[in-house]
Amino acid sequence: MSVLENAQNLQGMMAEGKVMEAFEQYYDDNVQVYEMPTGEHRNGKAEQRKAIEGWFAMVKEHHGGGLKSIAANEETGVTTAETWTDFTPHEGGRMKMEEVAVQQWKNGKIVEERFYYNMPGV
Repeated sequence: MSVLENAQNLQGMMAEGKVMEAFEQYYDDNVQVYEMPTGEHRNGKAEQRKAIEGWFAMVKEHHGGGLKSIAANEETGVTTAETWTDFTPHEGGRMKMEEVAVQQWKNGKIVEERFYYNMPGV
């Protein structure tokens, strides 16, 4: 399967609400994840799983979200996905977050991911 097909499958699963299933299927055990606006770095699947669970715990209500664009460079194994989500956290008002994820793929798994986003308060 191409990296574009993998990235499209990942995004499709997430759109269906299968975020953790997609994570388990497509992330390498030793994935390196970087939150570029904050400088945060997570080392490995366990740390990223905890971060995703923390994100869901802070969301009071999800109003919608989607994929704006997706692209791939098959030669380098890099994909980018531009997404958005509209949510209300438990503390604070409703927010719309726009994000670009740059993913490095190897053997059908994401081995590195960098998130670039615009979100109030970050």
